[in-house]
Order: sequence, then structure tokens, then C-alpha cells
Amino acid sequence: MAAALGWGALAASSLVLGALLSFARRWSKRQVGLVLAFGAGALISAVSFELAQEGLEIGGAGITGLGLGLGALTYFGLDWAVEHRFDQEGGIGLALGAFLDGIPEQLVLGIGLAAGGGVSVSLLLAIFVSNVPESLGSADQMAESSTSRGAILRLWLGVAAICTLATVAGYAIADGASDGFKAAIDGFAAGALLVMLIDSMIPDATRDAGRWAGLVTVLGFALAAALSSVS
Repeated sequence: MAAALGWGALAASSLVLGALLSFARRWSKRQVGLVLAFGAGALISAVSFELAQEGLEIGGAGITGLGLGLGALTYFGLDWAVEHRFDQEGGIGLALGAFLDGIPEQLVLGIGLAAGGGVSVSLLLAIFVSNVPESLGSADQMAESSTSRGAILRLWLGVAAICTLATVAGYAIADGASDGFKAAIDGFAAGALLVMLIDSMIPDATRDAGRWAGLVTVLGFALAAALSSVS
């Protein structure tokens, strides 16, 4: 349990790091776009080699596919609701969006730890890197709408705390969970992440970083895939 808490806190700490980086200086859209592109590549690798593949191996195509569909529809529906409710509220929507992809990611991280295989370095990297531009961009928008730095930091500390607890929850339920349930969770996380990648992360990276986004995405994918092969 202590390991799940520690690794979960490490993964979620990048949410707070992104907010702190936004306080340090002004970041160009191009710089944020390049980080987004790298994170997108790492997440594509995590979806392919950590989530979908593991789900297929332990639970089969049926239950993994069911989880995939549920994850995709859940993210799509909640993201639509967040976008329409908080469209004009300076970064709040991005913060709520971090819940939608952060919780299933870190739930899977905890389940993996409980399985005895140790921490997945590639999944940890993907979570850590992809969190930074989300919180950085949100904090930037909130500051522009005159939200105090203290309020911004409290918000992201709260988001990070909940994501950390998701890792602990994944660890706690893993012992009593069947392989089918674990495969469904893997599929759910994969589906949610794929919709997030196509709806927001990749388009934002391409818009902000231009033609370089594709190359940096490949770099993120290659590094995470290499880590997955040795972890």
C-alpha cells in the first residue's frame, strides 16, 4: 500500500509541477505544444503496450473491448458536459478534464503494482509527462482570469491528491478482482485515453507546435516503448 501511495504521488505530482511552472515564467504556445506532443506519444505507447495488450492477455478481447467502449463513451460524455458547463471559466474545464483521464490511468498503475510486477516505467512516464501541459495551460488561463496563485495551487493539489488516491484504490481492489475485471479496467483506461488524445491533446500539439509535433510524438512513443520493453 505504501508503494502505491508513493508511486501514485510521484505520477500525480506533475500536475502540481505544471501549475508551479506556469508561475515561474510565460511559456510560449510552441513550447507547450512540444510537451503535449511528447506526452501524446508516450500515452499512445502506454495504451498499446500497457493497457490494451495486458487486457487482451489476462481477460480476452470481449471484456477488454467492452471496457474500451465504456471508457470511450464515458470520457466523451463527461468531457462534453465539462466543455459546455465550464467553457468560459478560465481553465476550470482543463482541471476537471485532468480527472477524467487521470483517475483511470492511476487506477491501472495501482492494479499493476498489486499484481507484483512492479511499477510500469513507461506508464508512469506517460502519466507524468502528459499531466504537465494540462496543469500548466489551465493555471495560465486561470491566472489570466484573475484567479489568485493560492487558489490555483490549492485546486491542483486537490486534483493531484484524488489521482494519488486512485492509485491506492487500484492497489486495494486488485487482490479481490478477477482477471476479467482487471481487463475491463485496462480497456476502460485505454478507451478514455484514446478519445482524449484525438479530441484534445494531439490537435492542440499540432496547432501549437506545428510540423515538429509529429516528430516529437514519435520520440515520446519510442522512449516509452523502450522503457516498456525493459520494465
